[in-house]
Amino acid sequence: MSMQDLPLGRHVDYPREYDPALLFPIARSLGRAGIGVEPSRLPFIGVDRWHAYELSWLDRRGKPQVATATLEVPADSPNLVESKSLKLYLNSFNATRMADPDALRERIVDDLSRAAGAPVRMAFGLPPITPPRADVVALDALEIDITHYGPPDATLLRVQSDEPVHETFSSALLKSNCPVTGQPDWAQVVIDYHGPRLDPAGLLRYLVSFRDHAEFHEQCVERIHTDLMARLQPRALGVEARYTRRGGLDINPWRATPGMATPRWVRDERQ
Repeated sequence: MSMQDLPLGRHVDYPREYDPALLFPIARSLGRAGIGVEPSRLPFIGVDRWHAYELSWLDRRGKPQVATATLEVPADSPNLVESKSLKLYLNSFNATRMADPDALRERIVDDLSRAAGAPVRMAFGLPPITPPRADVVALDALEIDITHYGPPDATLLRVQSDEPVHETFSSALLKSNCPVTGQPDWAQVVIDYHGPRLDPAGLLRYLVSFRDHAEFHEQCVERIHTDLMARLQPRALGVEARYTRRGGLDINPWRATPGMATPRWVRDERQ
């Protein structure tokens, strides 16, 4: 398939029967080339975590079933899965009879793994809503002037001092736009790092500089991680963005330096 076949941004009839061909893979190398990341030598680890809020199918007797699910696509897979195609694919189970929930999970895992080019994980249910954390610095309370809203400007990132610290910042002001439709994508971003002290005002201005930028969710997170590594040169860095849902799905990419522990999966209150 080519990008001209992408279902995003055009009218598509909802499927009336199960169809794995609805899944549209996009090569990650397309976005990574723009930030100087070699697919064969990834400078980060990570996962794209999807929450599916509107999963439904028919049992053996034709009775509708409903559930929620969490899907995990590894960041080192050759492809990401385009969000509208995933929504259409999951909706193709609405009139499909499955023997039991395990059969449904195995079918979805197999189809998504084939599209992504690497093993995908799936579990029924969603992670909990994130509780407040006293150790997280909320950038959005800063009283600062902001005048730049795009393109992303890594020169806004500044080291405040060479004193090594471990800090976690968060902001609900990350917004970018879909590169196909131009629709806004909103996210809570959490940045956890060990390294020279980062200037919080510069970090917030940098995150806001994505406001008029057009790029897929996963690519935005990889850009943030790459820019922070280049400007800050931390010993360890993790970037997680929890995007708000669209069409019953939300995307939560996480990228980190190798060796960092996977964060506890949670959902933002806006999810």
